[in-house]
Amino acid sequence: MTSPGQQWADDLQAWAIPQEILDQAPQSPWGHPVSRFAGRADQAVSRPRGWSYERAFSLLPEGGSVLDVGVGAGAGSLPLARRAHLITGVDPNAGMLEAFRARAVALGVDAVTVEGRWPDAARAVGAHDVVLAHHVAYDVADVVPLLQAMTDHARCGVVLELPPRHPLTWMTPLWQHFWGIDRPDAPTADDLVAILRTLKVRGLVVHRWQREDLDLTPLDERAALVARRLCLADDRVPEVAAMILDLPPAQHRDVVTVAWSGSAA
Repeated sequence: MTSPGQQWADDLQAWAIPQEILDQAPQSPWGHPVSRFAGRADQAVSRPRGWSYERAFSLLPEGGSVLDVGVGAGAGSLPLARRAHLITGVDPNAGMLEAFRARAVALGVDAVTVEGRWPDAARAVGAHDVVLAHHVAYDVADVVPLLQAMTDHARCGVVLELPPRHPLTWMTPLWQHFWGIDRPDAPTADDLVAILRTLKVRGLVVHRWQREDLDLTPLDERAALVARRLCLADDRVPEVAAMILDLPPAQHRDVVTVAWSGSAA
């Protein structure tokens, strides 16, 4: 039988873009604009809210420390700056870390940045009171070491946020239209919870909720990014924009927060 961790990896592998489509791509379909993540971080800091924030805030002692895995520009951890004395951000993107550090400095909280991927970067990081990972899990095929290292580095608890399904699931109609292919429907947040149960983490809590859609990116910029994800040339951006407008509007975003106890001394 396939283990839950191996099934997660196999399901993510099914999301690979067919090579014949990649060969036609005018640019790499991967990567994230720093400006988009920076905008999300600014909004999160200006109005902290949501179950993930509330859970992390309740776990964090006054003057405590936070470790943010896949920190981006800090949307997950910077709202905790008024309670934390230290926030450590781990990310493989130097531009994201620069955006995170600038915002941490502006908030008056000590910040440490570690460039690298988790759990490889775990050797450079000590234990923290709270460990976070927002919208990272679907980017990691070998998810068991990621979860274990987060648990090992948390004194009070771990808070992980992700959508119920892969964040690119909404693009399935676009892949069907432009390339005539379907996209997978796995893995899911439930699969991640099953993995955590096999790891026998303590104090496991799962909370499903909705948050307001904070994506205020102009349509033309969003369509350009989606066209890149679809391996399309720039001249297809107007067509992509028209299709985005035809898709059902997302007034709210479904989110799953998974929290559990840490094991660090």
